[in-house]
Amino acid sequence: MTLSANSRPITTSSQLLYSYINTISSLQVIQIVNIPDWHFERVIFPGQRLLFYAPPNADLEVQTSYFGQAILVKKIPGVQLEVKQ
Repeated sequence: MTLSANSRPITTSSQLLYSYINTISSLQVIQIVNIPDWHFERVIFPGQRLLFYAPPNADLEVQTSYFGQAILVKKIPGVQLEVKQ
């Protein structure tokens, strides 16, 4: 399990904790692209769980590779990934 920091200095109190698990047998690239001036992108191995902080309105895009071509697998609203504490 990995806890990841982000590149943009946003206070943790204004962010939510999210969790994503790669449930397929190939690498995935996840990224948040709907937050201006904020970059988040990670490679997730099969079976790996990633915990990360992101703004409340963040949406996660999940991509995988098929014969060297990146394919968008799904787009997940952050509310579905939020860790309830």
